[in-house]
Amino acid sequence: MIHNALEFIQQVRTETSKVTWPTRRETTMTAVMVLVMTTILALFFMGVDNAFNFLAQELLKLVG
Repeated sequence: MIHNALEFIQQVRTETSKVTWPTRRETTMTAVMVLVMTTILALFFMGVDNAFNFLAQELLKLVG
């Protein structure tokens, strides 16, 4: 049991050493891009929601 745990930890360390970690600049640029795209999508869906709301209100005025 302990041997298996030690072997597992050794394998994890070996695999972690193979990982290519992003630089601080790459991480920052990726975070900025996520924020920009999230903002653009939020504005788009807000516009679509407002358009559907306006359309629904106008249709309700015709019925009522």
